[in-house]
Amino acid sequence: MTDTLVELHQLTVNFDDRPVVDHVDLRVQRGDIITIIGPNGAGKTTLIKAILGIQPVSDGTLTIAPRLTIGYVPQHLTLETTLPLSVRRFMLLSGRSHQECVEALTKTGVEHLINASVHRLSGGEKQRLLLARALARRPDLLVLDEPAQGVDINGQAALYELIRSLRDELNCGVIMISHDLHLVMAATDKVICLNQHICCSGYPADISHDPAFIETFGRPVAESLAVYHHHHNHSHDLHGDVVSADHDDHAECSHAHH
Repeated sequence: MTDTLVELHQLTVNFDDRPVVDHVDLRVQRGDIITIIGPNGAGKTTLIKAILGIQPVSDGTLTIAPRLTIGYVPQHLTLETTLPLSVRRFMLLSGRSHQECVEALTKTGVEHLINASVHRLSGGEKQRLLLARALARRPDLLVLDEPAQGVDINGQAALYELIRSLRDELNCGVIMISHDLHLVMAATDKVICLNQHICCSGYPADISHDPAFIETFGRPVAESLAVYHHHHNHSHDLHGDVVSADHDDHAECSHAHH
């Protein structure tokens, strides 16, 4: 399969003749972790739904790699509370074999919960269960809508670290929507700031200096992200290649999680 998994060119989605997603260009390649941020109503979930094929595109093009398998992790797990459902049964509903389900649960660290009731899981355990269900498909592309929703701060950091390690193990692409800017800056390779159109995009360490980012999120937020930046003795050019900087004697990384 080609390295390019999904490519959007001038993609537009209109609701009542008004653009909710407006002329967006985006390419997701194998190995990418791309996080989409933006204010409420910015079109983030609509864009994700277009990529998943469940939201019609009004204009532009959406190109999906042949035989692409997508694993989707929704924002919430909504189940009828009176319906008894074990983790095992929930996983088997995906149509995968018992062995595939156990392997996926093991990858996300919740295989010990296989006989537990889904209703009794914590927020973090539910997110890891949803991630396991997506992984059971052996996806080329993981699509996650607010994967840290309802998870405490320590659990969020661990969840993002898990997503990075799964990307490495599976050599898949990852698209995430997230509101937690600090964790996004620590966990992602590229950030896209969406407000109907793409306001700005780039490496996490650079994007908080972008005037469009500051305009969207405010200067205090932009300045507060400084402690999450990687400070290396090199920088990257537009193609991601390393450009050395002699004035820096050492590499330093400060990721203060509060």
